[in-house]
Amino acid sequence: MSATVIKYSEGFKLQVVRELESGRFKSLCEAGAHYGIKGSRTVKAWLIKFGKDRLMPRVVRVETANEQNELKRLRQRVRQLEGLLADKELGLVISETYLELACERAGIADVEDFKKKDRWACARRGTPL
Repeated sequence: MSATVIKYSEGFKLQVVRELESGRFKSLCEAGAHYGIKGSRTVKAWLIKFGKDRLMPRVVRVETANEQNELKRLRQRVRQLEGLLADKELGLVISETYLELACERAGIADVEDFKKKDRWACARRGTPL
């Protein structure tokens, strides 16, 4: 059993789109149901292809001036914090490299073991790391 394929003429498609744009139908589904168009996206595709885009659903964000300023301020803060984080990461890499060089010059082979011992020494003295 084969499926029935329905082909609509361009004139028919334009008629449905014009009726939608004129306000005869309140929704795409209503137009499809009126004409017996079974595909849920068929009328929408016609509207995209032949219609004025003013009827297509859009997301419109309405913001007050305070909300816009807050968004701008938050974006600037994120950039600032990202910069600070990058600086800290770079500082950590430099510190790690310096420690490795210092251990190499001091003849300490196991840097990780030295770090562990150094933490215990600081804890015994009561000084922060």
